[in-house]
Amino acid sequence: MDNKQPSFTEKEVNPLTSLDQWEDAVLQRYPTPESIATSKTVEEYRNYDAPERDTVREFYRLNHTYQTYDFVQQKRADYLQFNKKEMPVWSAFDFLNQLVDDSDPDTDLDQFQHLLQTSEAIRNDGHPDWMVLTGLMHDMGKVLCLFGEPQWAVVGDTFPVGCPYSDKVVYPEYFRNNPDYQHAEYQEGTGVYQRGCGLRNVHMSWGHDEYVYQMMKDHLPESGLYMLRYHSFYAWHREGAYDYLLDDHDREMLKWVKLFNPYDLYSKNPVPPDWNKLRPYYEDLVAKYLPATLKF
Repeated sequence: MDNKQPSFTEKEVNPLTSLDQWEDAVLQRYPTPESIATSKTVEEYRNYDAPERDTVREFYRLNHTYQTYDFVQQKRADYLQFNKKEMPVWSAFDFLNQLVDDSDPDTDLDQFQHLLQTSEAIRNDGHPDWMVLTGLMHDMGKVLCLFGEPQWAVVGDTFPVGCPYSDKVVYPEYFRNNPDYQHAEYQEGTGVYQRGCGLRNVHMSWGHDEYVYQMMKDHLPESGLYMLRYHSFYAWHREGAYDYLLDDHDREMLKWVKLFNPYDLYSKNPVPPDWNKLRPYYEDLVAKYLPATLKF
């Protein structure tokens, strides 16, 4: 197949006004846990004047059109060499902060402060420290935007490629635009996979979930890695789709993905964390699990 990428206009690279805007539709589809949303009610989160905006629909049109099996293989080959950049862990957070989102209605805090709020919500509920670290690191993969990737190759609901598309994926009608839709090998039966092969053997659409999983896979326990790798795979952990690909290990790990997800979606708070007080704890936590520098 031809692996050459098409050229994109600015609107096709950045159809959303912010990286987090795709979560609007997520929170409308899956309104949940009031216990974590302490600063306001769940209904108040992601409160835009017109939440089902054309920009979100356009984002998913692009995502579903261009996230082909070959596209995913190309991105894996490119980014999973981790030869773009290397920096100390705390410098990596400064790098991520270049993605400050001025249009997010839930917070005007930078990316690092959102990650702190996620990890602090996890910590305050008494979960193990590896899960606190998972919360701290879960959006680090969004640095892909800083390497020139379009938004639809960084965020969005994830889904398997190389097998029939599920109608449980948001805006499934747009998969008809994907070249793989006409590819019999991908659309018949279980596609390129064996029934019950396990998600670890399935290629997911490319984005920050897979990237941060690969970055962290030698440093966190398996339950934390599932949280990172599949927290945007809503068709699975919210809708029960793609069951034919799962093995028993996936079914056991599902509880951890479900446990993590609300902390990501509902922990935003306009009051910034007190970094001076939190710093000693997080410096010790990062030193316990991670190397001094991260490779991107």
